[in-house]
Amino acid sequence: MAEGEDMQTFTSIMDALVRISTSMKNMEKELLCPVCQEMYKQPLVLPCTHNVCQACAREVLGQQGYIGHGGDPSSEPTSPASTPSTRSPRLSRRTLPKPDRLDRLLKSGFGTYPGRKRGALHPQVIMFPCPACQGDVELGERGLAGLFRNLTLERVVERYRQSVSVGGAILCQLCKPPQLEATKGCTECRATFCNECFKLFHPWGTQKAQHEPTLPTLSFRPKGLMCPDHKEEVTHYCKTCQRLVCQLCRVRRTHSGHKITPVVSAYQALKDKLTKSLTYILGNQDTVQTQICELEETVRHTEVSGQQAKEEVSQLVRGLGAVLEEKRASLLQAIEECQQERLARLSAQIQEHRSLLDGSGLVGYAQEVLKETDQPCFVQAAKQLHNRIARATEALQTFRPAASSSFRHCQLDVGREMKLLTELNFLRVPEAPVIDTQRTFAYDQIFLCWRLPPHSPPAWHYTIEFRRTDVPAQPGPTRWQRREEVRGTSALLENPDTGSVYVLRVRGCNKAGYGEYSEDVHLHTPPAPVLHFFLDGRWGTSRERLAISKDQRAVRSVPGLPLLLAAERLLTGCHLSVDVVLGDVAVTQGRSYWACAVDPASYLVKVGVGLESKLQESFQGAPDVISPRSGPSGRYGVWGSGWGS
Repeated sequence: MAEGEDMQTFTSIMDALVRISTSMKNMEKELLCPVCQEMYKQPLVLPCTHNVCQACAREVLGQQGYIGHGGDPSSEPTSPASTPSTRSPRLSRRTLPKPDRLDRLLKSGFGTYPGRKRGALHPQVIMFPCPACQGDVELGERGLAGLFRNLTLERVVERYRQSVSVGGAILCQLCKPPQLEATKGCTECRATFCNECFKLFHPWGTQKAQHEPTLPTLSFRPKGLMCPDHKEEVTHYCKTCQRLVCQLCRVRRTHSGHKITPVVSAYQALKDKLTKSLTYILGNQDTVQTQICELEETVRHTEVSGQQAKEEVSQLVRGLGAVLEEKRASLLQAIEECQQERLARLSAQIQEHRSLLDGSGLVGYAQEVLKETDQPCFVQAAKQLHNRIARATEALQTFRPAASSSFRHCQLDVGREMKLLTELNFLRVPEAPVIDTQRTFAYDQIFLCWRLPPHSPPAWHYTIEFRRTDVPAQPGPTRWQRREEVRGTSALLENPDTGSVYVLRVRGCNKAGYGEYSEDVHLHTPPAPVLHFFLDGRWGTSRERLAISKDQRAVRSVPGLPLLLAAERLLTGCHLSVDVVLGDVAVTQGRSYWACAVDPASYLVKVGVGLESKLQESFQGAPDVISPRSGPSGRYGVWGSGWGS
């Protein structure tokens, strides 16, 4: 029983060690410098938040032609073995300014740095090509001297080194070979010592004897993060510049009006955000694994689809080649037939001309025929011979080859085809459509009209998406209503909500896929339902002065004597003559909104609803009455009145 428990405990310990080892190995790629591909050594934080070794950064700047900007010239040697003779002669001869003058220079912002000429109006701006984001990062005129060291990353690298090199001893840096194992470290001297070397380099009674020993380490760091400009400990964080600052930086004009908080507040806020994000990631490991499986499946589909695309392109190009080969054979056959026909005609012409030579058969035969003395027999034989001789004589006098030797009519014009083959490329998706705002409107229906840009690839069909913007936002992604496979360049969306604001967009699709969406267009629907009614010619007054159109949507005045009499009464000021026409829809309640088109030449037009009893009184009374008014209650009807052109 005890052996089983011990074995189970041993197995769990080994599994834990394997998980830790795997985690450490996976973390190793996060600790590699993008330049040298080795563990970070004194990493610097670039303005783009990426890290790079200090030595690698100096080398990159040197390759870019920046001299004197590789780092802080006042940096200390890395170990006691470095002597003043190994430092730069310029640095050894340089006299540092007094503290009070240095403070004035820092506060005033004046002074000279490597690479800056005294009195220069435009100081040199150093650009660093970041190997991580592949972009040029501006370092300012101080170069690497104005960057912070990433001490946290150094600590992580050191812990990783200690975890993967268990049992590896740190040797003394000052011992003569063979080196002994280091037992102490000194942050001030930046070196590791054995017991004897520590006593030797820290003699009693000297200032070095006050150095406090630490545990041996391979990387020495300052106790706190120091400001690269003022060499003081950072105490605040500038949210505007997203940079740590010290007390001197805080009071300078460069940070005036910026949001500056204590570093403790920034520390707690960033720690909470990072903890929350890490907790979310660790709590969604199943989701991460599912997405990894989906990505791997996508990779497999990409490989298969890429191979299929290659085969399709190869097949199409082979098809083009087969068509060209077939066309080539037919064209060569046509040239061959034309050539043979010309050669036959030229050969016959040559034979005909050879028959005219002295000693030829035709000439000899003609000479023998001329020796015939029997006149009837001569006439019988010479008639046919004379025709042949006449044709030969005419051909001799008007000599011209029977066929041309040129084949210019067989030349091919392949300029258009070559241009098409040169422009042969993959089909592109349609560009974002342009919505025609002059023809797009919202009434009781939404009519959307669009067009493609001039040089856009064609679209087989379109997808329309729309949604209301005046409804409360629901949690999660924005939900769009969609209409797929719309043919043509216009669409009608029926039954929209009244008094609402709709946003619409369109995108095209062809064999290459979906294109980009058009710009959003916002449309306001009417505040109430739209009533479609027709003008009823059976109701109203003064029908002899009004004419209703065939579609019963418009009314106009009829020129003639009644119109002239009504105009005369109006001009003399007797009373107002009103022509009324009714619609075929009754409005019983609610608020109505009217939209109508009025001819500019009209005298007076009113549109609205009238109380049924008042309208009946108007119809029963005299033809010239005052226009009816709507009452507080009762059944209403649509009416219109006025003078028309």
